[in-house]
Amino acid sequence: MSDYVEVQTAAGRVRGRWRPGPQDRGASRSAAFLGIPFAEPPVGERRFAAPVPHAAWEGVRDALAHGATAQRGDQGETLIPEPSVAGESTLNVNVFTPSPGPDPAAAGLPVLVWIHGGGFTSGSPASPWYDGRSFTRDGVVTVTISYRLGFEGFGWIDGAPSNRGVRDWLLALEWVQQNIAAFGGDPARVTIAGQSAGGGAVLTLLGMPAAQHLFHGVYAISAALTDVAPGRSEAFARALAASAGVEPTVSGFGGVDEHHLLDLQKNATRLSPRGIATLVDVGLPLGPVVDGDLIPRPTRESLRAGIGADKPLVIGATDDEFTMVFGGAAAKALRWVPRTVLLNRLGLPKSIRADYLADNADIVRLGSSRLAGRVLTDRMFRAGVLRVAADRGDAPTWVYRFSWPSGRFGYAEHCLDVPFFFDCLDGPSMQALAGPNPPQQLADEVHGAAVAFVVSGDPGWPTHEGDDGIVRVYDVPTRDVADAYRSVRALV
Repeated sequence: MSDYVEVQTAAGRVRGRWRPGPQDRGASRSAAFLGIPFAEPPVGERRFAAPVPHAAWEGVRDALAHGATAQRGDQGETLIPEPSVAGESTLNVNVFTPSPGPDPAAAGLPVLVWIHGGGFTSGSPASPWYDGRSFTRDGVVTVTISYRLGFEGFGWIDGAPSNRGVRDWLLALEWVQQNIAAFGGDPARVTIAGQSAGGGAVLTLLGMPAAQHLFHGVYAISAALTDVAPGRSEAFARALAASAGVEPTVSGFGGVDEHHLLDLQKNATRLSPRGIATLVDVGLPLGPVVDGDLIPRPTRESLRAGIGADKPLVIGATDDEFTMVFGGAAAKALRWVPRTVLLNRLGLPKSIRADYLADNADIVRLGSSRLAGRVLTDRMFRAGVLRVAADRGDAPTWVYRFSWPSGRFGYAEHCLDVPFFFDCLDGPSMQALAGPNPPQQLADEVHGAAVAFVVSGDPGWPTHEGDDGIVRVYDVPTRDVADAYRSVRALV
């Protein structure tokens, strides 16, 4: 039997590779199609333009290796291994399927579309953790997509369309709608999922009227919503143009080499210790912009208005997303910082401090660094979980907490739940994030619930209703707990 398999897409035929299933699970083989372009390369005149579908090709196009990534260069050690791949054609998809080819006699399989994180400025769909092997084992076609990052994807430019990275998401999802049946998937059963910036991306799409026909369920992991104000976006762009010595126009920025522009962007977004409270208060400067067009209003306003109310949503966060920011030398320095000064720096309102500290007495006892990390985590992520759940009213919403403490850090840090979601605990770089021997049982539970949600629209625990709604708490053992986010309610 051939090692290769071919599928006909709307733009042309592609060649993927068969892969064996996990030996310890008795799974049959699946196929991987890597680096299929869904749009023309965003270079030259298309650099700051809206994406356009990739032109048709003749013959068979190899889809055997990851395509170029919008992320450039060696990122060093990161929490999730997300390699950069050089090249111009950065707008592509990877498809993992247990059953390539349409079957007229059977309904297509459910589909999971993954949008990677990275603060909207980094990240890559080429991570070995995002390999869809475990989802295909469980009968789910998996797609990972790329999009333009940073200023190239989200920056305001006079004469250019807004939200170019968001438009990349939309075109990738349109590609899925048009082509996924050829890979054995059902375009009427598409769940979008993402983590961190990717979680913010899927919530943004959930609140976008123009995106509603492209998916049917949403799984938001540690979602970081930006909803950048248009004035802030323009001010950032004008300052960046000034630092480059050009006008903030298509022709001006078009004359700036991408690597030089990336260096200027990094300098403009470098965060100082004093800037943490500002980041929490106003969010990232680069990300989806409320442009009054594609994104007509802030996402939470759209959710409160009922946009996306017909879509089931799973949303949650880890317990200590950004506590690692205050580890090491920072933890030692914080011992000498009075608590009042620390909480002022983190922007915790004085009116709620007594209640918040009482509700987090267990963390307070662990010292200043752990308290600082929990405040930052709650303000940036965990309070948002409750707010979004409340915004959706009676719409079907399930809430979780990932509480299992990493064997390396001693708490549930940012990104820790991702390999459990993908059930890839045997993947590379795992010990640096999770420590030795992370519990496979917990991966079975997290991944199993994700599969159940993608297949049926229900992850398997009660929906979140009211302030004291049921929350799935992922730990050893996993349990369902009422009001499990009580410690952040003072912030909400």
